[in-house]
Amino acid sequence: MQRKPSPLVQFHFLEPVSLTQRTLVKEVIRDLFKKEKTPLEQLQYIFCSDEYLLQINKQYLQHDYYTDIITFDLSENSGPVTGEIYISIDRVKDNAQAFKVSFKQELLRVIFHGALHLCGYKDKSKIDEVAMRKAEDKYLQYYLSKVK
Repeated sequence: MQRKPSPLVQFHFLEPVSLTQRTLVKEVIRDLFKKEKTPLEQLQYIFCSDEYLLQINKQYLQHDYYTDIITFDLSENSGPVTGEIYISIDRVKDNAQAFKVSFKQELLRVIFHGALHLCGYKDKSKIDEVAMRKAEDKYLQYYLSKVK
């Protein structure tokens, strides 16, 4: 019997980023999709600058402002998730300072945030935002429980 290949999760760095235990982070992302009962095929994370993400925000979303993350669902119909998640390292650094948390914690939160969007979580209303934060916290704790 042939085993189905593990979903592909890749990190691409357009900006230098200190992200340790990348294999574990990818494992937690795959587990997140399993726990959320959302099949995953492929997920690309692109770590970039404010300016790079601003151009994507303008070009694809017609928004002229900085943001920490943009998530694109490239899935076909109702098949397994294929997505691209762009994360501004500049915003993550600023947000970590503003929220008085470590850069790594804020980066992980944003990484999980993008994955949760692809699992159907929203964050435009107050109720949705509370559910999103609760899920982010759940997967941050899950990640921390696996750190050796």
